[in-house]
Amino acid sequence: MSKVMEKKTNVRNEQTKKPEVKSEVKKEKTNSIIEVNDLNLWYGSDQALYEVSMDIPQERVTAIIGPSGCGKSTFLKTLNRMVEMVPIVKTSGSIKYREQDIFSSKFKEEYLRTKVGMVFQKPNPFPKSIYDNVAYGPRIHGVKKKEILDQIVEKSLKGAAIWDELKDRLHENAYGLSGGQQQRVCIARALAVEPDVILMDEPTSALDPISTAKVEELVQELKEKYSIVIVTHNMQQAARISDKTAFFLNGELIEYADTDNLFQNPQDKRTEDYITGRFG
Repeated sequence: MSKVMEKKTNVRNEQTKKPEVKSEVKKEKTNSIIEVNDLNLWYGSDQALYEVSMDIPQERVTAIIGPSGCGKSTFLKTLNRMVEMVPIVKTSGSIKYREQDIFSSKFKEEYLRTKVGMVFQKPNPFPKSIYDNVAYGPRIHGVKKKEILDQIVEKSLKGAAIWDELKDRLHENAYGLSGGQQQRVCIARALAVEPDVILMDEPTSALDPISTAKVEELVQELKEKYSIVIVTHNMQQAARISDKTAFFLNGELIEYADTDNLFQNPQDKRTEDYITGRFG
């Protein structure tokens, strides 16, 4: 019996090593721009997220991977509270942006969505000129002077690595652009209001390989100034462009680690099964 008890004790000791991964994430707290703690989310009576806790580092790319329906996009949309546009949503737990509780009644949603911008799966330019698409946010925030708007539009399109392609077409309708160009205009539109964080929900899934490569290159450039969280079904993409990767399954955060470690040495068998193609 004593040997059996000794084996059980060893198993428990091995299991108690898991919190060390969490504590390692917590050590980055001073470099974290968003901190998520014990987040639960329900659509009506259906729970979609379970006790999610993770810190999102500044000026890094964090990838969210997992099979369809696992809660990736739902989690992403909680970070700027866009998920609350669905009236039956309720949450518990906390999300802090720069150590401020985003669920607090004192925290303005408009301010949050300015600082935590969003780029969607399909390019969604407004039916306006390229210039007016990019200038839209600054105008909403009270910028009226043309010379200032001109500067913002140029800076934002340069930030989205598309200025040289579009500088002579600024007054053309954005709908006339290719899908890849439209997506980069949408990224420029997000940059125009000077966010800290850019959320990307499968931003290349509707794009051809050449446009995808351009957006991936852009993401690598943007992380010099912005913190990026990207949801992707493409594990190769996550491996190529992200610094940290989170694996979600059935609404739970299964594993969160440096990207190289997660792909080369996953700590959870479910992560290993997913990244090796056994399911998903």
